[in-house]
Amino acid sequence: MKIGVPTEIKPSENRVGMVPAGIDTLCDDGHELLVQEGAGLGSGITDAEFVQAGAKILPDADAVYGEADMIIKVKEPIEEEYGRIRKGQLLFTYFHFAANEVLTDAMVASGADCVAYETVEQGKTLPLLTPMSEVAGRMAVQEGAKYLEKPMGGRGVLLGGVPGVHAGRVVILGGGVVGHNACKMAAGLGAHVTIMDIDMDRLRYLDDVMPANVTTRYSSRLGIQEELERADLVIGAVLITGYKAPNLVTRADLKMMPPGAVIVDVAVDQGGCVETIKATTHLDPVYEVDGIVHYGVANMPGAVPRTSTFALTNVTLPYARRLAGLGLKQAFARDAGLALGANVMGGAITHAGVAEAFGREAVALESVLG
Repeated sequence: MKIGVPTEIKPSENRVGMVPAGIDTLCDDGHELLVQEGAGLGSGITDAEFVQAGAKILPDADAVYGEADMIIKVKEPIEEEYGRIRKGQLLFTYFHFAANEVLTDAMVASGADCVAYETVEQGKTLPLLTPMSEVAGRMAVQEGAKYLEKPMGGRGVLLGGVPGVHAGRVVILGGGVVGHNACKMAAGLGAHVTIMDIDMDRLRYLDDVMPANVTTRYSSRLGIQEELERADLVIGAVLITGYKAPNLVTRADLKMMPPGAVIVDVAVDQGGCVETIKATTHLDPVYEVDGIVHYGVANMPGAVPRTSTFALTNVTLPYARRLAGLGLKQAFARDAGLALGANVMGGAITHAGVAEAFGREAVALESVLG
């Protein structure tokens, strides 16, 4: 199979879908690897390293998409790329379709087979989302702390505090991978942290492993409002796999928060769990609503591409090998968790969460695969 690795062109996105070790492995499997010139530079990987691993360097995205049977990316295609994608081509990347109807319609119209990293499952885990959730969770505290500084528009609070002064208060909505990692970072800085979830088993686990400056709390509407009243930093970390994130914080709730408080909504790529959040970029990451600073960068790990690229490709490579080596039908038959990554296939929406987001009917994957 011809496998293409194009340059990511989403604003401030410096990751790349494959590293030289993955190129080497896929070449050993008998595939031809086509890498766009300069695709790895943002992650510190040169064309020469790709060539040494066995890749062929192509001059532009048109050449990569035009030749490749399978495209391995990091982020969803943007409008400039829609016309390059063709019927029967396999795309393996993050899509987050439920938050983007335009993208969904474009991929349906293309007839391509879209397998989304974020809905592939292994047991009860999301193996291809986990490493980027770990990065984003840790970055959420780092970015939140920065934008709490007065020159950045925040209320001028040092999260860790100093002797004789209260530490900052952090509220984390969601106790999954993002929430867990954000909690570790915030607690390590010395902040007072409250982490909220509706899964009592998860809260019991977090209560056992977190230090004394972390409080676990069952997530309810009133409970969230009470926590917002004294929150310096709110981190949205809610995920319902494949579905649009629920709104847990409304615009009216912002009036309860201290002026200059910061919201970092990591769920923004699935629509966000804060009503007033909108997707931003690393070039223009924040905006203010009712005196509250909002950070809505949808590709947070793109700011640390060297770390993120290697963390991501460590977990995507085994799945890429299955898809390329077995083909879709056989790969899905052997791995039901991988089959859950099928979101848009051959001109049809095959994931229930994506279909529900836009009031449509999902088509059974089996009928599309024939």
